[in-house]
Amino acid sequence: MAVSQPTLNKTSTKISNSNAPWLNENIQALGLFLISLLLFLLFWEIGANLKLFAKGMPNASTTLKELWWWSTHPFFDNGPNDLGIGWNLLISLRRVTIGYFLASIIAVPLGILIGISPIAYRAFNPYVQLLKPVSPLAWLPLGLYIFRDSEQTGIFIILISSIWPTLINTAFGVANVNPEYLDVSKTLGASRLRTIFKVIIPAALPNIVSGLRISMGISWLVIVAAEMLLGTGLGYFIWNEWNNLYIPNILVAIFIIGLVGLILDNIFGALEKFVAFGRKA
Repeated sequence: MAVSQPTLNKTSTKISNSNAPWLNENIQALGLFLISLLLFLLFWEIGANLKLFAKGMPNASTTLKELWWWSTHPFFDNGPNDLGIGWNLLISLRRVTIGYFLASIIAVPLGILIGISPIAYRAFNPYVQLLKPVSPLAWLPLGLYIFRDSEQTGIFIILISSIWPTLINTAFGVANVNPEYLDVSKTLGASRLRTIFKVIIPAALPNIVSGLRISMGISWLVIVAAEMLLGTGLGYFIWNEWNNLYIPNILVAIFIIGLVGLILDNIFGALEKFVAFGRKA
C-alpha cells in the first residue's frame, strides 16, 4: 500500500498537469479579450466625450443603452417602416436561407459534374470565370427589373452571389479525390452512380462544406447591402437610421450583424471539423 499510493499521486499529477495548459490558455484568452474590450470601450467613451472623433459620434454608454433597449424590445410592429430589430433580423435570415438553399442545390450537383467530367469543366468554366467577378450589387437593378418584387430580388441576389464558392470548392474536391479510392471502387465492380455517392462525395465532403461555409459568409455580407435598396431587413434598418441621422442605432445593427455572422460561421466551422478526415476531435 505504501508503494501504490505515491504511484497514484504521480498519475493524478500528470493528468492534472496535462489539463492545466489547456485551461490556462482558455482563461488567459478570455482575460485578454475582456481587458481589450474594456480598454476599447474606455477609449471610445473618453474619445467621444472629448470630441476627438467625427462630429456627432456617440459615446459607448449611449450605444450600449440603445443595444440594451433594442435587445429587450426586438419585436414591436408599428408598420412596415417601423419594425423591431428582431423582425428585421428574421426577414434578412429568411431571404438568406432561401437564396442560400437554392444556390446550394444548384452548386453542389453542378460542381460534382464539373469535377468528374473534363468535358463539363471545359463547357461551364467560361461561365464561372465570367460571372464570378461580377459584384452582387451589379445584379440588383436587373433583379428589380425582372422580378418587380423586393423579396424575390433579394433572394436572387443571394443566389447569384453565393453559388460560386460552393461550386468551385465542390468541383475542386471531386477532381482531387484520391485515385486509389476510385481504383478500389472499380475493382469491386461498383457502378458509376454508386461510386459517386459512396466514394467521391464522401471523399470530397470537406471541400464541399468549406465552400458552403464561404458561401454563407458571402450571403450574409451581401444581403445587408442589398436591403438598403430593397426595404425591410437589417440593411434597410441601417439605411433608415442613417436618414434619421441617429448613429447609435446604426452601431447596434452593425453589432448584431457581426454577432449573427459569427454564429453562422461557427456552425459551419464545427460541421467542417466534423467531416474533415484525419482531424482529431
